Amino acid sequence: MTDLLIRNALALVTMNLARDELAGVDVHVSRGVIQAIGPGLIVPGAEVVDATGCVVTPGLVNTHHHLYQTLTRAVPGGQDALLFGWLKTLYPIWARFGPEEMFTSAQVGLAELALSGCTMTSDHLYLYPNGARLDDTIGAAQEVGLRFHPTRGAMSIGESSGGLPPDSLVEPEAAILADMIRVVDRFHDDKPGAMVRVGLAPCSPFSVSRELMRDTALLARDKRVMLHTHLAENDEDVAYSLARFGCRPGQYAEDLGWIGPDVWHAHCVKLDGSEIELFTRSGTGVAHCPCSNCRLGSGIAPVRAMRD
Repeated sequence: MTDLLIRNALALVTMNLARDELAGVDVHVSRGVIQAIGPGLIVPGAEVVDATGCVVTPGLVNTHHHLYQTLTRAVPGGQDALLFGWLKTLYPIWARFGPEEMFTSAQVGLAELALSGCTMTSDHLYLYPNGARLDDTIGAAQEVGLRFHPTRGAMSIGESSGGLPPDSLVEPEAAILADMIRVVDRFHDDKPGAMVRVGLAPCSPFSVSRELMRDTALLARDKRVMLHTHLAENDEDVAYSLARFGCRPGQYAEDLGWIGPDVWHAHCVKLDGSEIELFTRSGTGVAHCPCSNCRLGSGIAPVRAMRD
């Protein structure tokens, strides 16, 4: 069954630019794409959902997630830690994951999202221990049926080179770039209504080199895919950028080609006024994460200032 007809909605919340709300209308969906909205639609052979008395809304879109972390919630050692301490507590556990854990964690996380009304999610997978690949989470999404925007993340600077993650979880940068090319060529679909689109997403300033950030930006533009990373998540993150790179996160992003409408950064709790202006001027996106930022005591992203 590829056609769905939602009939007799009490109200349809369009979320278009005019924020129109329509009463007593039907919605025809074919192959995951809305084809028509209006009263009394007739679609022979379609599966019919009676929405009498119901409000119909667009599916929610989740712009930042780490599905593999679904299996490591509430680990005692990380409960009261800030970002860096929390990561160091969990790195050894994640280092024992493999393809099965990546698939299962993604499947569970995607099912939770679907039950909450989410129909599209991104995912930032930046570690690949024991043979795990981005393919594992894409397979899970195909089974669950959510529209999926996985990103090929990476960590390349381990503790011995001044990074945060253990050396066992980092990858050679040449191998990272080669696998980025592989997953884009194999899975990325730029057609309207696509169920899988791939982005490129080195993890963070404290776990990859400037060279990998710059090379990834060049590769993404060549492949015409989106760029994603963590930025200015908390005070530790900003302090690391100042100490290691001699600049704030916004300047770091600009210097390496990580601004523009094909880029969205996660968290951005600690952006200052000049960085917000830079992102506004360049059309750079932000995924703010209030639950995570509250849980880790990172602060509250200045969303009002960003929107203004």
